[in-house]
Amino acid sequence: MTELKRIALLMALLTLAACSHPLQPSGPSPEQVRANVAKLLPPSATNRQGWAADIQTAFETQALAPTTENLCSVIAIIEQESNFQADPQVPGLGRIAREEIDRRAGRLHVPGFVVDAALGLKSRTGKTYAQRIDSVRSERELSDVFDDFIGMAPLGQQLFGNFNPVHTGGPMQVAIAFAEQNASGYPYPHDGSIRQEVFSRRGGVYYGSMHLLGYPTHYPQSLYRFADFNAGHYASRNAAFQAALNRLVKARLALDGDLVDYSSTTPGQTELAVRSLGSRLAMSNNQIYLELKKGEQLDFEDTDLYRRVFELADQVAGQQLPRAILPGITLESPKITRHLTTAWFAQRVDERRARCVARN
Repeated sequence: MTELKRIALLMALLTLAACSHPLQPSGPSPEQVRANVAKLLPPSATNRQGWAADIQTAFETQALAPTTENLCSVIAIIEQESNFQADPQVPGLGRIAREEIDRRAGRLHVPGFVVDAALGLKSRTGKTYAQRIDSVRSERELSDVFDDFIGMAPLGQQLFGNFNPVHTGGPMQVAIAFAEQNASGYPYPHDGSIRQEVFSRRGGVYYGSMHLLGYPTHYPQSLYRFADFNAGHYASRNAAFQAALNRLVKARLALDGDLVDYSSTTPGQTELAVRSLGSRLAMSNNQIYLELKKGEQLDFEDTDLYRRVFELADQVAGQQLPRAILPGITLESPKITRHLTTAWFAQRVDERRARCVARN
């Protein structure tokens, strides 16, 4: 075979290989994602390029698909939680904080005059801790005051130890504990703590996007992710499991998504309900407990317990029951001044998501 023929044969083989294995189209470029986010943001959002850049970085570094649905889900949470304020102000936050101090002092039997004396000390800013608490307007400011108070003032450790009562923060109101547990891979250099990063726009968006989208589900709608964002991963699926149990037992379980009571050494109501079906499920109490513990994972749906409970409940109902429902949880926080529920939160966010998708 001549050299020319060999080259021709090689070219033909390469062409055939290319036809057999076409190159997969690459996803949108970072510039395209940022442009799409800027278009999807609500008209009220300011610094649109900054928000677009932080959302795009969060998606790229976590390998989240930048679909319109996913982008709008994140945008809807930000709009609901902070209206695109990186460190949103909370009305009456100083009063709320002081009430928390007094509650903790009371539980520890620390006299009020002792607390007043401790808060009357001057802090490193020159103001007393009481003055700084009275003037706080955002959770970032309050967190800084508590960190200072714990580290510097007498009684700081006794009253609060290493516990800062600000649990959530930033534009998506993500749990600080969640961020601290998932600090590995955070893409931004920073001198402060992960807690402080949560209160920033970039940190809040990064960890909020992770909490919302960074776990697999079989949900048919984003609505249930929004409920999980508020109530905990898989709360919507687990609430549906509890609703199925309610069709099989006399007790009426709260549809809160909590399958195991980790705060007690005795079985919780859901576990007791399942145990009452032990003979019908052909499962021991230990098997039931071990499979219920998988309730914070996707593969709970692969367990014999999950499958059998739904089989029995579907038979009783005469139809297939939903595998996800909105949890029945009332929201409780000193910041909340009216009756709100997880369902209300999820539905409000979903309305914002729908408006965002319509802007595409």
